[in-house]
Amino acid sequence: MTNGRSESTTIVHVTDDASQSDAGGPASHRTIDRVTQILEEVVYHPGIGFAELARALDAPKSSVHGFIRGLLAKGWLYESDRGFYLGPAVYGLTLASGRIRAGQVSQADLDALHKDTGMTVFLGVEAGDHLIYIGESGTDSLTGFAARSNIRRQLISTAGGKALLAAKPDSERDAYLRRQQSDNAEAVSEFLAEFAEIRKTGVARNFRHRGSQIALASVLRNQAGESVASVTLVGQATEVEPREDKVRKTLLKHIVSWTRQKPAPREPI
Repeated sequence: MTNGRSESTTIVHVTDDASQSDAGGPASHRTIDRVTQILEEVVYHPGIGFAELARALDAPKSSVHGFIRGLLAKGWLYESDRGFYLGPAVYGLTLASGRIRAGQVSQADLDALHKDTGMTVFLGVEAGDHLIYIGESGTDSLTGFAARSNIRRQLISTAGGKALLAAKPDSERDAYLRRQQSDNAEAVSEFLAEFAEIRKTGVARNFRHRGSQIALASVLRNQAGESVASVTLVGQATEVEPREDKVRKTLLKHIVSWTRQKPAPREPI
């Protein structure tokens, strides 16, 4: 977003560890990819050992050992009984960032939305071209398994991601859609067909598990009006669809109240 300012030129120095992205999108980097994979393997398999991590990364043990030592030193991992677990730095990051502020959305807020709708609630943030859930309430066994077995989802394939895409400036949204065109042409087409309705109503809609579940999502904005997260409701389609209008109004009402809340001071990490 330029906000009337002239855009600066970014010079990217490409090494053999980085791959330049088409259309100016996110670029992969071998080191970053391996660190990310270590963290995600630990999320999926708490207590995983060193040998298992090395096999999962298909990388030299000396290299994996160096990454793990660095992550342990900075608190991204901790070790117990020769197994690795997610460290406190990961949980502190959201609280410490200026994007989702402590107090703007609390667990009590998510629980209240769950109580008023009877649906599972997810709070998600954008990470590159993906949506990652950082909070939840009322998770049933099926929805909880799906969320925890895949923490990184394509924006265009989720209701929360669609809501965030619709709220983006035109130039950023168009660049994202161009990056997705080759691999997700059908999803791009579906989003474009839904775009006007999402912008009009403020709510994106998606079906999951062959239509058995419905997801409804909208964006949460900070006090400056910037979209910083998505709030998604998930429930059984047969139960939710007859009362969908009421659910949409309840979702938007809660989000408006959260936006107006004064952020609480950050707690010590």
